[in-house]
Amino acid sequence: MDAPVDRPGGPPPEAAVYVISVAAQLTGLHPQTLRTYERMGLITPQRTAGGGRRYSGRDIDQLREIARLTGSGIGIEGVRRIMDLEHHALALEHRNHELQAELEATRQALREALSARPTPLPASRLPALLQQEAPGSLVVWRRGR
Repeated sequence: MDAPVDRPGGPPPEAAVYVISVAAQLTGLHPQTLRTYERMGLITPQRTAGGGRRYSGRDIDQLREIARLTGSGIGIEGVRRIMDLEHHALALEHRNHELQAELEATRQALREALSARPTPLPASRLPALLQQEAPGSLVVWRRGR
């Protein structure tokens, strides 16, 4: 597969700088194919004030991925579904990282609050501070009665 278009020292990956002829050359696709993909909603290049299409490095990478998938025999609707699922998985991954960071910040704040108390509670009574167990182990926790 071709290298991503975003290179150090070049434009940022989201900067729409490539005209349709350059985008076609970089992806190995015909300009009319790029227009068709746009009509189908697979890609959305930015537009200049005069209406000209401008593609970003990410658009180029996405077009290359579409070409790779269609070249391997996947139909356009299959490509659309794959791309939707990939975007959804990426959004979930980002949200998971956010939640993990928030959980760690909460745990740290709880540790700091507990260490500032004159008589700290035993850590075993606080489920948020339980140490991470080895994968596959089972921890049974019961709420105090």
